Amino acid sequence: MSAERAGKPAFTSFDDSTTGDWQIIGREMKVTQRRVADNVLALMRVLGSDHGGFPVSRLEHCLQTATRAERGGYDDEYVLCALVHDIGDALAPYNHPAIATSMLRGLVSDANLFMVEHHDVFQGYHFWDKIGRDRDARERFRDSPWFDQTAEFCERFDQVSFDPEYHTKPLEHFEPLVRDFFAAGPSWTTSKKAGETVSRPATPV
Repeated sequence: MSAERAGKPAFTSFDDSTTGDWQIIGREMKVTQRRVADNVLALMRVLGSDHGGFPVSRLEHCLQTATRAERGGYDDEYVLCALVHDIGDALAPYNHPAIATSMLRGLVSDANLFMVEHHDVFQGYHFWDKIGRDRDARERFRDSPWFDQTAEFCERFDQVSFDPEYHTKPLEHFEPLVRDFFAAGPSWTTSKKAGETVSRPATPV
């Protein structure tokens, strides 16, 4: 084995891998997970360079949404969701909720995950009629137990967070929260604040 391969699995296909190989990969997965918070914070900062035509940058919008939620007395998990709900704007603006949802799956409650996953449709209630779309599109989720929570999130925090004069807390204020939630990665344990069981996705490849 070459020096470059020392300490690494030698297989070239999964069919040829061994249990020992996967033990090495499992250890390295923890190293990768420890970098996640840094990467999340870095991607949040990228949002600061894009205003997307809005009155504030995408970062300012996220920070303002989280600040309002925190000042509203909501728990850490909810505030984290408010902070990163639009993090995917830098990568897939037309499909951004899917990115935040994937990042949060297994870390937050089903209620908060639903809120993040569908916030764009619920947000549409506040402006889609102005662009020729159906503002009541959210009604297809009316039977969801988390309809009211998601509607409230958009009403109280998301759709109002474009105020350049609002006293918004900086990203550094939320950094400990990001590091706390993303430190260990998804688990089978109960979410920190919501008290609902969350599911761990399959080991990523």
